[in-house]
Amino acid sequence: MIKRTLFFGNPAYLSTKNEQLVISFPEEEKEDKTVPIEDVGMLVLENPQITLTNGLLTKLIQNKAAVVNCDKQHLPSSLLQPLNGHTEQTERIRHQLSASLPLKKNLWQQTVSAKIENQARHLYRRGKNHRKLERWSREVKSGDTENHEAVAAAHYWQNLFEIEDFNRYQKGIPPNNLLNYGYAILRAVTARALISSGMLPGVGIFHRNKYNAFCLADDIMEPYRPFVDDLVYEIVATGEDIKTLNMFLKTQLLQIPVLDVMIDGKLSPLMVAMSRTTNSLYECFSGLSRKILYPVYE
Repeated sequence: MIKRTLFFGNPAYLSTKNEQLVISFPEEEKEDKTVPIEDVGMLVLENPQITLTNGLLTKLIQNKAAVVNCDKQHLPSSLLQPLNGHTEQTERIRHQLSASLPLKKNLWQQTVSAKIENQARHLYRRGKNHRKLERWSREVKSGDTENHEAVAAAHYWQNLFEIEDFNRYQKGIPPNNLLNYGYAILRAVTARALISSGMLPGVGIFHRNKYNAFCLADDIMEPYRPFVDDLVYEIVATGEDIKTLNMFLKTQLLQIPVLDVMIDGKLSPLMVAMSRTTNSLYECFSGLSRKILYPVYE
């Protein structure tokens, strides 16, 4: 079942009754609304005047919903995650922590290759120079020792947007603001899937920053980034004013979890595909498989 993403940008009181998320508004003229908790995949909380009951938080976590809180800049800044995300969590974490260095290097090779291939496919769709990326995707070595990821990224961003002085930089000019928001949503989707698959999102196969609690999420989301780029490209192409990340733009970007992606020869909502990816990652850690299942940009 496709899970729903709920965004709250106005003051609200959120509680639960009869397995429903109950939404109450400060304005007396507005009626309460309800949403089945089992339908919620992600809850994005932006307004500081939102109140949640502990009972609701408990049910959301039990349902493996991602609860995302935003900062003063209205960007996702935190993710509430369960302590117990899978019935076999202890065993799965043990496999994850005992993964050999050669295995992790191989997994990173697969990840980088899949990312570059999807970037090439995206450039091809936009009629951009993609030949180099196609070649580089096939030349990635174990552990990406030649840093093809960075080289490919530089070429990709130089060719994707026809915007003067654009560089992919977190604090750079638009549409960096859209990309930042979209990647934050994607990161939350990835962390949710990793936890549901019984793994620690902070222990990566490549990313190792001791200040980063989502190293593995940052690893696994890489081949999915071009799907966010595609959505942002479409928004830019409409001519919409993107200088300010307004409610309309956020609404568009919050569709990321339900974007259709091609995985294993079939179309699937991105959130569902991500769960297949993280489950295949565990199978690699446990020795059942040697290949991570990633989507292919079409």
